[in-house]
Amino acid sequence: MSRNSCLQMLAAFLFAVTFASSTFASVVYVGTCKSGTHFSTIQDAVNHSGPGGTIDICPGTYPEQVSININLTLEGISDGASSDIIIASPTGGVIQNTTDLYDGSGVAAQVLIQGGVRVNLITLVVDGGNNQIAGCGPDLVGIYYQNSSGTVDGVVTRNQALTPDLGGCQSGLAIYVESGYSSGGTANVTIENSSVHDYQKNGITTDGSGTTATITGNYVVGSGPSPVIAQNGIQMSDGATGSISDNEVVDDVYSPGTAGASGILVYDSGSLNIAGNTVSDTQYGIVIYSDGLINSDNNTVTANHISATHIDDGIDLCSNGNTAKNNIVIASDGAGIHIDSTCSEGGNPTGNNTKVANNSVSEACAGVLTGNGSGNTFTPNLTVNVIDTTYSGDSCPSSGGGIIHRVKHPPSPHR
Repeated sequence: MSRNSCLQMLAAFLFAVTFASSTFASVVYVGTCKSGTHFSTIQDAVNHSGPGGTIDICPGTYPEQVSININLTLEGISDGASSDIIIASPTGGVIQNTTDLYDGSGVAAQVLIQGGVRVNLITLVVDGGNNQIAGCGPDLVGIYYQNSSGTVDGVVTRNQALTPDLGGCQSGLAIYVESGYSSGGTANVTIENSSVHDYQKNGITTDGSGTTATITGNYVVGSGPSPVIAQNGIQMSDGATGSISDNEVVDDVYSPGTAGASGILVYDSGSLNIAGNTVSDTQYGIVIYSDGLINSDNNTVTANHISATHIDDGIDLCSNGNTAKNNIVIASDGAGIHIDSTCSEGGNPTGNNTKVANNSVSEACAGVLTGNGSGNTFTPNLTVNVIDTTYSGDSCPSSGGGIIHRVKHPPSPHR
């Protein structure tokens, strides 16, 4: 081999090593606000990052869908007076890029995290406007953790809704964490300090028996009274576990009242800690519900502040073994707190072995509606401006001394 050939091979080798080391640097940048290895799109930065790396994203709007299957941190960074980092719908709209674990239906996720990885999303905006999804499918999702873990911190999700109006489609999840089912996967995600609004179906949804979620310090805003869809601010369902604490949830009401919208919905999940949340102007404030397939038992509902629940109860406990204490419920169209015996677990009615104590209820059809179960305790509580401090059964008394024959409005989860 000639000397020139050897030099050419050495130069090529050194170039490859230099390119690899720069491409898989521990920190890369999207945009040009910082010096270093940088890319023009977030997806390109993901594709050229090594596991465990960090992608710092400069202010700007990035019209793309992002798929991640390695351990990464994506963080928006400021540049002088600007710190607005927006992942927006591509010019051609948001398209299907995966399927839901529950039923195999199509999902169009703006940020998709798969493969059992850990991904942190920090100080970003995910905006679903101009998604161009014309029908009820695929399901539009802002951030989708599928069998994967991580932290969502200081993120804004908005406009995960079909246009021009809601249309009644059970689509539009702002943040969705799902695991388990036949996949056998798990997810452990913390969602904190984030703003979630203008979603179509649910704000924050954590689902599946392999899912553990910590949902804390978020601001979740529904669309207000809607005649076409029952929204839920926060949903934990189908065996998911964890905690829901210190969130503010408002404006989730299905105005026909034939199905239940909820500020916080626990559906077929149990052993949760639900504490310190502020829930206002919703249909149900906090509802724990079992449909008979999976028990929703042994939840603790503590120190929540619930006001202005429309149509339904401030706190509805439609399972067994729950504890509700030190909550404040003001201005509920239904009961302040309902030990609800209208659900089923294993073919038996719910509303058993529940403790309701040291709560404050003002202005409701009953302070505590005690249901027809057994083993319950429901004193002492402070009740003012209510027709009855406690009332047996699952229907409220009326101001005329009769009974309001209350029709149960089943919660409407995303499934």
